[in-house]
Amino acid sequence: MAICSALSAGIAKSCDTNTGGILKMYIADFENVSSTTEVSGEITAISMVGSTKFYEFQFNRNTSSFEETINVSLENGTTFFEQRATLVLSRREKLKREAIKKLAAGQKQLAIIVKDSNNLYWFIGLTDGAILQELSGGSGVAKADANNYQLVFVAQEPAPMPEVDDAIIAAIISI
Repeated sequence: MAICSALSAGIAKSCDTNTGGILKMYIADFENVSSTTEVSGEITAISMVGSTKFYEFQFNRNTSSFEETINVSLENGTTFFEQRATLVLSRREKLKREAIKKLAAGQKQLAIIVKDSNNLYWFIGLTDGAILQELSGGSGVAKADANNYQLVFVAQEPAPMPEVDDAIIAAIISI
């Protein structure tokens, strides 16, 4: 019987500041990411098909987020990590409606990179891609209420989301 050694070291308390929220979200067709290079949990290279890029989806401050949870079944011996990115697009309009239709078409697999408020980049859907799983929104009652779309992208991955080296971001996004 094989014995799995889970630990080789502990984790020291960080002295860095820590801030929640996200600053940026970039989305590409999963099929356009031809390869990635990961070293010790960090993606150090991303190759795209032809001249394809990740596209920035802009949102208002303090509206969008991402999270990750582990799902373990002791009975079945299975483990996976569910990664969720929530994108809130303010103001419902035709241009956004058409983009959402493309994101949702045929459970399209997507690759997503988010930049968190600590200026770290994270890749969602690295192995199997993410899909647009939920769409909600509308308009509130009062003038100060939201008029928006809320999109929730979900990936189920075999490992936690890797960090992306910030040095490679500029080369893979469309400006």
